[in-house]
Amino acid sequence: MTLLAMQCDFRAFLTDQSDALAGRVEQGAKAGLAIYHNAYRVQLLDCLRETFEKLRAWLGEDAFIAAAKAHIESTPPSGWTLSVYGEGFDRKLADLYPEDPEIADLAWLEWTLSRAFEGPDAAPLTVTELGALDWDTALITFTPTMRTGTATTNAGAIWSALSRGEHPPAAAILPEPAATLVWRQDLTPCFRSIEAVEHNAIAFLLQGQTFGELCAALVEEHGHQAGIETAGQLLGQWAREGIIIAVSRGK
Repeated sequence: MTLLAMQCDFRAFLTDQSDALAGRVEQGAKAGLAIYHNAYRVQLLDCLRETFEKLRAWLGEDAFIAAAKAHIESTPPSGWTLSVYGEGFDRKLADLYPEDPEIADLAWLEWTLSRAFEGPDAAPLTVTELGALDWDTALITFTPTMRTGTATTNAGAIWSALSRGEHPPAAAILPEPAATLVWRQDLTPCFRSIEAVEHNAIAFLLQGQTFGELCAALVEEHGHQAGIETAGQLLGQWAREGIIIAVSRGK
């Protein structure tokens, strides 16, 4: 047997207790394999518990452990470190709790905040630097820690209350689907709910359109006065939050 084959068999044993390796070791070593099998799951469970503290508080310990075990059974680690193991836990929770969408929303928010905290540093442009630019042809580069995601529930309010040690509000479906913006400002992960107009504007700029083209699109949709005001308000908000890190000249 080659070393690679043995390593593959050992991985298969850890993930699903395959008999391929157990059948080739001495009887006395099988107890040791069982210890490894259990330790593998305990380590992944501890990783999820540490990453999703607010979600664990919302679900309760027993329900969280059951959900985490379901994720562990279906999703073996694929990254270089366990810090990325929480990827996709929100999708597993959506499958497990289809009638409670706030659970998946809360998991997505907590995971994305943790990724923002560990994301790369990037210095934002100052208000003075932004004021000297030609915005008609400006291509905006947002901070690499910025993420957006759809939201159908008040998971943001639940997370905030749990973060402050307060009793969280009851889960509720939003009157209409919204979105959540996540980023890191200095060393602090941040988030806020955003309306469809801002969500669409960010997506528009991420596609490589200029700020001038965004203004034109907003004017066409909302009228000249409201479109220009909306564009200015969005730009000011992004500048204050420090999510613009570069502006280049577009077409």
